Amino acid sequence: MNKSALGLSQWERALTQFCANRFAVVCLIILALIHGAAIFADFLAPYSFSNEDRTFSYAPPSKIHFIDENGQWRAPFIYGRKITFDQYHKREYLDQVEQKYSLRFFVKGDAYKILWMVPCSWHLFGVKEGGRIYLCGADSRGRDLFSRLLHGARISLSIGIVGVLISFSIGLLVGGIAGYYGGKVDDILMRVCEMFMLFPGFYLLLALRAVVPASFTSVQVYVSIIIILSFIGWASLARVIRGMCLSLKEREYVLAAKTMGLSDLTIIIRHILPHTLSYSLIAVMLSIPGYILAESSLSLIGLGIQDPYASWGNLLSEAMGIVKIKFAPWILLPGFFILVTVMCFNIVGDALRDALDPKSS
Repeated sequence: MNKSALGLSQWERALTQFCANRFAVVCLIILALIHGAAIFADFLAPYSFSNEDRTFSYAPPSKIHFIDENGQWRAPFIYGRKITFDQYHKREYLDQVEQKYSLRFFVKGDAYKILWMVPCSWHLFGVKEGGRIYLCGADSRGRDLFSRLLHGARISLSIGIVGVLISFSIGLLVGGIAGYYGGKVDDILMRVCEMFMLFPGFYLLLALRAVVPASFTSVQVYVSIIIILSFIGWASLARVIRGMCLSLKEREYVLAAKTMGLSDLTIIIRHILPHTLSYSLIAVMLSIPGYILAESSLSLIGLGIQDPYASWGNLLSEAMGIVKIKFAPWILLPGFFILVTVMCFNIVGDALRDALDPKSS
């Protein structure tokens, strides 16, 4: 018996078609790894986001050795480093072969809290006291870029996900109400949506960010950015959901719910909006990259998350000068992660759209 005869549901057919797209599956796995690394950033990172040693400013990535200077195999280690300056006064880091720091796993280091509650100081890897390991190099203040990338992922990705969930909840509810009631309610709500859509999103984002007091802490700025992104992102979805609800409200099951005496809000939430789920899921996946880029843009120009807290945007702000990029190219890594994440979200979103399209093969 072939699969078409098994009576698969719409979601089962969509899952089968999505899994047939190997490239999208790979992108989904990459996104899962990035989000997992962000969740466990405190444990995976050898240092906290604020741990610095300015004597290692713009230190290049550490080389992990398995063979020492005598040609003998040994456990993985890194050499100590000595700072010198060449004839052009450029800082150079030379290996000190007499100083060896063994790479260790499950070591104690900077303290943190698991789920912001349970104190812990264990890290996946590190080196013994006196040495510093920089897998992806160091920034201008001698902070481990790998550690800051992981902590920055937590902020940049969470802003995108939380912001899009809030804005889409508002968009679904407003669009559902407008489509269900129609008439004057529809006209008023759609004119409000058009007012929000009238202004270019990024300029409206800058204007709203300018209202936030400069005295806000990074945590308050984080919450403010989420609120701002949610505030400007719901209108376009509301218009699409409104159009879908105009046809859905005439379905038999909606008329039956009215006959049973269910409230209008219950009918909208339980019987109309669930039938827009396939479109909403696709729209969410395709909208998250925009939120990540918006936060990164704000942080890049100094209006977002502030140092010492890390986000991919403010990490990338160190790459604003061509001289810094020339002598420390690893500071472009945040841009690479932004690019990969945005591409993966778009590819997964496109694959979901194809899989959930009832007209597709």
